[in-house]
Amino acid sequence: MTYTGDVGEVSAVWRPVAEVPNIDRPLSQARLVAPGDVTRNQFGLFDWRMKPRAGGAAPHFHKTFSESFYVTSGVVSLFNGETWVNAAEGDFLYVPEGGVHAFRNETDEPASMLILFAPAPPREKFFRGLAEILDSGRQLSREEWAEFYARHDQYMV
Repeated sequence: MTYTGDVGEVSAVWRPVAEVPNIDRPLSQARLVAPGDVTRNQFGLFDWRMKPRAGGAAPHFHKTFSESFYVTSGVVSLFNGETWVNAAEGDFLYVPEGGVHAFRNETDEPASMLILFAPAPPREKFFRGLAEILDSGRQLSREEWAEFYARHDQYMV
């Protein structure tokens, strides 16, 4: 996207912390700091907080967006498609489209990270849908899981 105007415009978006929605799970919390509907679909930014031994996402990839991880506290195990690395505060992992990746908290301490999606897919719909499935107790077949993941551009490996 390119701005073609000759003068600047008032277009910034302010979101006080009280207006940031959360997806609360027993072992993690996703704070939807800047989903695509806030950023003109240029990127999505989530603050992902994990309790001790929270586990996380299994190896997967996306076809239409990149994903970046910036650890803000604790130690997060990140899978770069080849090996797991223990990422500490300040460490960063960039995963382009098609790149296999995963994350988890295997430590006895809480951990958090920022996750950046670009361009911005509606990842909040994926995480809300996943929470609804888990909370309902529904048992999905392998085919139903594959369809759910594909609908949200997530392909498990």
